[in-house]
Amino acid sequence: MSELVIENVSYRYKNADRLALNNVTCAFKPGQVTAVVGPSGSGKTTLLSIMAGLDRPEKGQVLLNGTDLAGMDLDAYRRQDVSVIFQAFQLFPLLTVMENVCYPMELNEVALKDAKERAKTLLASVGIQEEKLRRFPANLSGGEQQRVAIARSLATGAGILLADEPTGNLDGENSRNVVEILTRLAHEEGYCVIIVTHDPAIAEASDVVYRMADGVLAAA
Repeated sequence: MSELVIENVSYRYKNADRLALNNVTCAFKPGQVTAVVGPSGSGKTTLLSIMAGLDRPEKGQVLLNGTDLAGMDLDAYRRQDVSVIFQAFQLFPLLTVMENVCYPMELNEVALKDAKERAKTLLASVGIQEEKLRRFPANLSGGEQQRVAIARSLATGAGILLADEPTGNLDGENSRNVVEILTRLAHEEGYCVIIVTHDPAIAEASDVVYRMADGVLAAA
């Protein structure tokens, strides 16, 4: 089980006149769904990028189970420890459902036969039937594409799931399905689930809610 801790993190974009993140401190624990809410431009996406190891903080530390990301191999961190679920799904259009979910396992040098078996299990766990495994993303509904994206995130074995507006392109029913899946993953399987969102329904379903405004994070 993985815990991510942010300690006194600040970040400023090049040539910006103000901080995008201003002395942010918080802890994201395994077994919980944590929502980060706030208006556009408040710093939510910047925080997610810092947690994903895509940007480095100007000041402060990001700690994975007590180890500072600054001293880690960030490529390995993104392959094995943290996985991002995007609003736009970001599935590979020319790969089938099965191939999309196998891909991160292949990067981690899992044998193809084993990767396919695990992919079937993961896809079944998010409600994707076996007859859809050979379809391409364009032949799936938005809700199905997002569930495939979640399965692909789980395929890495990462204990931390970062979800960037995961219901932003979905209708009400599919949004509820995605929230239920993410909640189950946290509560039943011990994942640390962190959701950046505008969706009040996600905030209501979360265990912990932070609100961000002008780069400052506070408990909601």
